[in-house]
Amino acid sequence: MVFKDVLTGAFLFGSLALGASKFSPARPPAIPLAVKAPYLNTWLNAGSDGGNGGYLAGEWPVLWQQQVTAWAGLIRVDGTPYQWMGAVPDSKNVDQTEFSYTSTRSNFVMNVGGKVEMNITFLSPVTPTDLKRQSLTFSYLDVGVHSLDGAEHEVQLYADVSGEWATGDLGAVIEWDYGTADGVAYHQFSRRDQSEITETRELPNWGTFYWSTGDDKGLTYQSGADTDVRSTFQSKGVLPNKKDTNFRAVNNNWPVFGFAKDLGSVSGSTVNTLFTIGLTQDNAVKLLGEGDDLTTYPSLWKSYFDSGLDAVTFFYNDYDTAADLATEIDTKVASDSIAAAGQDYLTITSLSLRQAFGALQFAGTDSDPVVFLKEISSNSDIQTVDVIFPAIPVILYTNPKLLDYLLKPLFLNQENGHYPKSSAIHDLGTFPLAKGYPDGSDEPQPLEECGNMIIMVLAYAQRTDDVEYLGKHYDILKKWAGYLVDEALIPADQISTDDFAGSLANQTNLAIKGIIGLRAMADISDLTGNKDDAKTYLDTATSYLEQWMGYGINNKADPPHTTLSYGDDDSHGLLYNLYANSLLGYEDDFVPESVYKMQSDFYPTATLKYCVPLDTRHTYSKTDWQLWVAAIASEETRDDIISRIANWINVTPTHRPLTDLYDCASGDYPSGLQFAARPVVGGHFSLLALP
Repeated sequence: MVFKDVLTGAFLFGSLALGASKFSPARPPAIPLAVKAPYLNTWLNAGSDGGNGGYLAGEWPVLWQQQVTAWAGLIRVDGTPYQWMGAVPDSKNVDQTEFSYTSTRSNFVMNVGGKVEMNITFLSPVTPTDLKRQSLTFSYLDVGVHSLDGAEHEVQLYADVSGEWATGDLGAVIEWDYGTADGVAYHQFSRRDQSEITETRELPNWGTFYWSTGDDKGLTYQSGADTDVRSTFQSKGVLPNKKDTNFRAVNNNWPVFGFAKDLGSVSGSTVNTLFTIGLTQDNAVKLLGEGDDLTTYPSLWKSYFDSGLDAVTFFYNDYDTAADLATEIDTKVASDSIAAAGQDYLTITSLSLRQAFGALQFAGTDSDPVVFLKEISSNSDIQTVDVIFPAIPVILYTNPKLLDYLLKPLFLNQENGHYPKSSAIHDLGTFPLAKGYPDGSDEPQPLEECGNMIIMVLAYAQRTDDVEYLGKHYDILKKWAGYLVDEALIPADQISTDDFAGSLANQTNLAIKGIIGLRAMADISDLTGNKDDAKTYLDTATSYLEQWMGYGINNKADPPHTTLSYGDDDSHGLLYNLYANSLLGYEDDFVPESVYKMQSDFYPTATLKYCVPLDTRHTYSKTDWQLWVAAIASEETRDDIISRIANWINVTPTHRPLTDLYDCASGDYPSGLQFAARPVVGGHFSLLALP
């Protein structure tokens, strides 16, 4: 099927032609629906590579890895059924007229037969300073209905989820139940055979999903085969309050869990129905840290609630407060982004917040919280240092204390002797099992990770005044700094965080990271009273910087610029690691202003249609690194980079959750690389994280 332009065309799905929807501030590659954590990460594909243009009706929602997480919405108006979400066969689709998004919300407006209008809001809360609420792996769906033509209409509303949410193994048997508590009606469902701290196709093999709504007058429910439950509502507008007792595999007559709500006679006043979807798991992650055995970390919500059902009812009944908190962070991101670089920048940041936090698993206890990160889509590693590093702007912007919780597992593993190398570890294993690499077999990025760790530790301490933290970890930081002394100036042939681009010796950008890391170690030493170390590191960093400027800059070029690798005058690349110099507040007190200006003047000369390429080896680039260089460029260069990314978001054919890697010429995925939903989009907050 050929799709027309998303802003002017028409789309045909089901049996009803859809008029053009407006999209504001852009039509994303994929629309976040329920995006709160690694296992609650459901989207609506939009881009033409595999989506339907951003229309809620006519397309099944999917997990970021593209497994359908069926979520169906139906409505009857004066006896005529329509579909407002999902892809139920032989359904008439409502007419979507508008879509908009904020940092926490995705909003759809639907015209139903010219009679009523629906306002549908998917809200995934982000509360970085409120760990009780942030620890809950739940998301809201609020559906408002009011008359559009001035007349009263009889309206019944329906929504269901399928067993596909519960497991990546569609042949696995699931069990379910229905109940009510504290004014909340809920379906719960889970795998029969639970296997804790394991997953199948990126979904957990343990835990319980809850699909809930208000236990109000006019509510009916049913669990059963998808065709039976949905057709019952379509024909009758009511469900029989029955539970299917035939527990079975997800793909065996596709069990779904439906709610129907009789809204009665709807006029001009909006009638709202609230739903929630979420997951409870008593335990979250295993880590090789203290001791010789794996430690099981409980989900953080367990510190605040006695049971999963308590968490479910709290979350549902907390909606008014949650909505107010969401509005606060929406407003903050909007005002700060526009003040920093205008509407195009807000288009980017507001699409990135849920995605960045959606890769985080909050664990531990309220007195000792730990945050685990999943490297979604690229390889599912846990606690990847060079994925945390590009994401830190959003952490520093929203709550710097979270960086301590993110780095804690890395320190626990290495400071307890579970890693044999003198350099910093790359990651801790595959999510959710952080078993580390006692044999040192992690992906080798030694210079990358030593620089990353030291820079992040100082950035955290600067923003929290936690000097004690620096002293606590000084010994291992000094060991990593020793590696930088030996290796930073002339980098050996190795990969950097952009491992997909290949190995290379004498990387100019990698070297400056190590050099800035040494400058940071001088400050760490000074703050902890190690004055002799501070002088040594500062002298070394200063000497290395002077030599680097001779090795890594092509002054003969017009305009001059840094090279991809020392001596390769025909090469260039994004010098994104220079951002760390500004993040730590050094500015031209360390790296001269002339280097900033040189790069800022050069980037426009290397720009393609949608972006500035990462380097001369390829025509692709990364959004996080582009925004790192934009944050420290001239206003003209900054705005050009930002406007190209914002435009790309609106027109890209990519259809999965916002990729950080795309081709600058075509706007599509690079061959063989489809990154999606990665937390590195936290780097888009680069302008807002600067001191």
